Amino acid sequence: MAASEAALQVLSGAVPSQTYTNLRSTSLLSCKYGFKSQKDDAFGCISQKGRRIFRIYAGSHVIRKTDGIFIGGQNNQSKSLRCNCTGAESVWEASREDGSKGVVNGVAKDLDNQSLEATQHFKYEKEDPLSNGELASDTAVGKTFSGAGANSLEDEAWNLLRASMVFYCGNPVGTIAANDPSDSNTLNYDQVFIRDFIPSGIAFLLKGEYEIVRNFILHTLQLQSWEKTMDCHSPGQGLMPASFKVRVVPLDGDDSATEEVLDPDFGEAAIGRVAPVDSGLWWIILLRAYGKCSGDLSVQERIDVQTGIKMILKLCLADGFDMFPTLLVTDGSCMIDRRMGIHGHPLEIQALFYSALLCAREMLAPEDASADLIRALNNRLVALSIHIREYYWIDMKKLNEIYRYKTEEYSFDAVNKFNIYPDQIPPWLVEWMPNKGGYLIGNLQPAHMDFRFFSLGNLWAIVCSLATADQSHAILDLIEAKWSDLVADMPLKICYPALEGQEWRIITGSDPKNTPWSYHNGGSWPTLIWQLTVACIKMNRPEIAEKAIRAAEKRLARDKWPEYYDTKGARFVGKQAHLFQTWSIAGYLVAKLLIANPSAANILINIEDAELLSVFSWALNANPRGKRSRKGPKQRFII
Repeated sequence: MAASEAALQVLSGAVPSQTYTNLRSTSLLSCKYGFKSQKDDAFGCISQKGRRIFRIYAGSHVIRKTDGIFIGGQNNQSKSLRCNCTGAESVWEASREDGSKGVVNGVAKDLDNQSLEATQHFKYEKEDPLSNGELASDTAVGKTFSGAGANSLEDEAWNLLRASMVFYCGNPVGTIAANDPSDSNTLNYDQVFIRDFIPSGIAFLLKGEYEIVRNFILHTLQLQSWEKTMDCHSPGQGLMPASFKVRVVPLDGDDSATEEVLDPDFGEAAIGRVAPVDSGLWWIILLRAYGKCSGDLSVQERIDVQTGIKMILKLCLADGFDMFPTLLVTDGSCMIDRRMGIHGHPLEIQALFYSALLCAREMLAPEDASADLIRALNNRLVALSIHIREYYWIDMKKLNEIYRYKTEEYSFDAVNKFNIYPDQIPPWLVEWMPNKGGYLIGNLQPAHMDFRFFSLGNLWAIVCSLATADQSHAILDLIEAKWSDLVADMPLKICYPALEGQEWRIITGSDPKNTPWSYHNGGSWPTLIWQLTVACIKMNRPEIAEKAIRAAEKRLARDKWPEYYDTKGARFVGKQAHLFQTWSIAGYLVAKLLIANPSAANILINIEDAELLSVFSWALNANPRGKRSRKGPKQRFII
């Protein structure tokens, strides 16, 4: 599609007086132009009618320019969301008491490691371009925030979280994945990841700072509608990007002026080139949380937002060859984004899918055009819940049943429906399973059960009521019983146990990053503490989360807020872990805020309604064979 045919879109609520254009030019000229490198270092933009001041900081030097702002790196995609500033805007800067400042790619960035470690020198100011440096009045996210003299862990965490904020034309739109000044190899950790921003967004919501979350929701929505192509193939339109980055490129036809663009990655540049299935599901969950926390339902009621929800649902509810109600995905399509043997129907995706369906049903406007979609959504909710509760659940009783399974059953009334061989039961599980407690297994496919314990999937199954009340309590019982394995020195194991030896070599392909008890292969991830806290609050067992928080507080700040920990007992900071990892910081803050105000967890919790419960009861008591009859083609739903 030529640039002249690009769709013009206006965000009526996110950023006033600004126009956004989706550019899909594929001409050789525009592609080459898009790869033009910007060598200047970055930094915020103030536009003002009759006068423009742009500051570029190189070390302690300040340069004023009259044309625009420059951001390091390349514009490596020909499609991007552009912003043409037309009104007076503000510049946000991270400022130290010694006067040195910095913003990189729209992100507040300190200029030496020592002050970032301490964080007490950080303060955030909103500068009025008309007042020669005087502070403007506070706004929702424009409040002066000074960490000078801060002596609490929470103050330090808030300073660091605010230092990771990304700005697009003067407005906050997200937080980068990590803000480690000592790391010269950032890879894509300087981008805003959808899944990584969720705890940041929840933290800001609980703090009453709604603007950044609103902007994030609306800007990522604009990215959803773009064409995504890799090797001449395009996935469904409902796919949300894995991440995006704020870049600055020259204006078309004028190399002397620049403009900011949002540059998304839908998996085309990701390691392994895997599409982020969980991004759209998290986006729906955050959208509901925003409405419930802020009371602003106008965002979810917008036509473009309603359309975005329906596009995600259409992608997830599309007919396929699968006989199961679970979503079929490839390896690496969620938080575990590398090859770890989770391809098929991983629990994490199913829990997020179920939660997103419930959230979407709550937010979809009742109209005739949505009737078929809501009907399909309700049918999937019932089938998915029955499937997960019945076939993914394992405790000592169910383990003994599997041990006595007969195989090769050809019958509608088969007990061993998936032809699971009892020899698949791993020796570690026989000794590890407590008498009191249980969990949802990691994956289920024909003749295969992944018996590993995956923390996020189990915790979110509690939060969204995919697990029954008894199952939810049993999961928390297991976490308590196996505290030394799942928590130890730092919460929380992403999965247990680790793949080792020949199993590790075959399943991961000898991945040097996912070695046993490291990273996704049994590493401990501090960010998971916020999901644990929500689950514990829902089940009225906050003491479990409080114990985990106390364990985390002993080390997080001392270890500089790492991404993950290694070894079986989480003794070491991860060998390739980025420091000052944003979702480690935000996860801790969310946990603390929720413990202080447990009722706030309701913005994330899904409660089963009576209608669904009655359907579950009827379905489980019905004849498993049922009555088979000819059916016409399924009615399509229109978006």
